[in-house]
Amino acid sequence: MTGGDRNRHEDQPAFILHSYAYRETSLVLETFIRNFGRVPLVARGARRPKSALRGVLLPFQPLLLSWFGKSELRTLHRAEWQGGAGQLAGLGLICGFYLNELLLRLLPRDDPHEGLFDHYRETLQGLGRQQDYGPTLRRFEILLLKELGYAVILEHEAGSKAPIREDRLYTYALEHGPVPASGADTGGASPEVSGKTLLDMAAGDYSAPGTQHQAKGLMRYLIGHYLGDQPLHTRQMLKDLHQL
Repeated sequence: MTGGDRNRHEDQPAFILHSYAYRETSLVLETFIRNFGRVPLVARGARRPKSALRGVLLPFQPLLLSWFGKSELRTLHRAEWQGGAGQLAGLGLICGFYLNELLLRLLPRDDPHEGLFDHYRETLQGLGRQQDYGPTLRRFEILLLKELGYAVILEHEAGSKAPIREDRLYTYALEHGPVPASGADTGGASPEVSGKTLLDMAAGDYSAPGTQHQAKGLMRYLIGHYLGDQPLHTRQMLKDLHQL
């Protein structure tokens, strides 16, 4: 803030999650700002051929954003690229759009999540370096739900609080946690997962192929619950590629 103006903010670490055309020459940006959360900004004149913003307002790139205003749609004043981030490509790029879609759909506006911002930045770096994208996405999904108040219980049973047993099968009771699988057909229940998978997920260890497969199914089930009836576009793209 400058000059005592509480509606003006300078040089805040940020990423752009999504942008779309606004009027003839401007853009609306859905941004993720470290100390402010998800903030909508209008970048006036950003679509003009000679605008200095044209090569800066890109997804997955670390920025410093300055803006002003107190309405729902605030006005971008300045954007500076911070460098140090490579371009995502191929499947890594689709995974990046998946992260952005999750944040757009689940993260409330104007709700700061500094830890989630830092993990998002680290996850983008991981997507640029790695070929095994599944574990990277699972770790982000788990942290996102925790930040939103929907922590995924992985180390003890719902209700009894008994420690998870590696050799037992479980289903996941929404809003509660793992419960021993009954073997009965309970429509709408989560996919069965082994205790080993749950404990591996708690430790962030996805080295076992069975853990990767079961963790993907469980997280898809949990995130689908919080998304409601509207599926993720990027998840369908990933499904079509038979990758994650």
